[in-house]
Amino acid sequence: QVRLVESGGGLVQPGGSLRLSCVVSGRFVSFNVMKWYRQAPGKERELVAAITGGGNVSYGDSVKGRFTISSDKARSTAYLQMNSLKPDDAAVYYCNMIQVPGTTGYWGQGTQVTVSS
Repeated sequence: QVRLVESGGGLVQPGGSLRLSCVVSGRFVSFNVMKWYRQAPGKERELVAAITGGGNVSYGDSVKGRFTISSDKARSTAYLQMNSLKPDDAAVYYCNMIQVPGTTGYWGQGTQVTVSS
């Protein structure tokens, strides 16, 4: 069984930074793509960033230039570095690992990010 555990969320002031981690454990060899999503109360889940097994990255328009996604295959971990945080970035952040294209993959339980002064 594959398990994803996010961490690194918390309370930060506007303009601050956080780094989220997503550790993958279990019967896992490699991933096709790792994604970070977020969902704020009353809003739909939003794709924030994605990284392929080959290292190609993409970002949602609202976070381009502020967030950076990366992965450390040796540690089976994906990261989301978030800089210049805004109140609108507040949400529960989830990581999603897809091994087989076209499938829903595996999800973590989420980590809360709060941006407030």
